Amino acid sequence: MADLPLLTHDTFWMILKDEMADDDVNQLLWHCLGYRYDDGTGQWDSSAVELEWRSDYPDPPDFIASRPAIVKLTRSIPPQNKQLLKEKLGFAGYKIDQLTPRKTRRATIVNWLLSYGLSQQISN
Repeated sequence: MADLPLLTHDTFWMILKDEMADDDVNQLLWHCLGYRYDDGTGQWDSSAVELEWRSDYPDPPDFIASRPAIVKLTRSIPPQNKQLLKEKLGFAGYKIDQLTPRKTRRATIVNWLLSYGLSQQISN
């Protein structure tokens, strides 16, 4: 897996502004969820992934393309962290003419990453 960016405001804005490739966004999220790719076997190791994820997704899902995966990700954000995009980044959302499933999924991913950062005590 390529070198992953740090969980910083710049990284989050790159994701929101669609300045980071979908593959890189997915890889960052997969890493935070605990998925690791084993170059030796050519397979994903999900042993560090929480059981609730591992049972549904033994291999990491494409969160940008998969509605069920992004719904599960949304539901996994604690209620007190649902507004982190606004609170931490000042993100007011997309305009109506900008709303697409792809962009809203990216926003969900950033919100989840912000929540993950808080749970891991990562300063973001």
